[in-house]
Amino acid sequence: MAKSPKKPEVDHELIHELSKLLDETGLSEIEIEQDGQRVRVARGGTVVAAAAPAPRATQATPQPVAQSVSAPSDAAKHPGVVTSPMVGTAYASPEPGAKPFVEVGTKVKAGDTLMIIEAMKTMNQIPAPRAGTVIQVLFEDGQPVEFGQPLVIVE
Repeated sequence: MAKSPKKPEVDHELIHELSKLLDETGLSEIEIEQDGQRVRVARGGTVVAAAAPAPRATQATPQPVAQSVSAPSDAAKHPGVVTSPMVGTAYASPEPGAKPFVEVGTKVKAGDTLMIIEAMKTMNQIPAPRAGTVIQVLFEDGQPVEFGQPLVIVE
């Protein structure tokens, strides 16, 4: 009798740990490879293929998008603040020279794209957490952003 090849077992504990890590770090995707097995855990709907926006290297100076803000610490306390879920480079539009996703006064619905943050060569769309009107844009197009940094205020 021929033995059928043994299927690799799924490490449910590893998947659970990677899922927790996604939640804790705000990442959209994690992939690891161990002992010839590869495991990828991703959140659905927020990751865009890396080919989405063209590289911004051709733009000589970043286009300022920031509006007047009294102080970043004041913005962080606002109930409608949208903060960066990751470290990366923030882009206001899908490609250089294109119209920004949002500007001050733009009405958004929950889930509308506010900006893109490039992290580890992956373009991550940052959705509006709720419906409202954009009252401040707190980042500059093409500039680095930190985890937890206030980016937009939606009222």
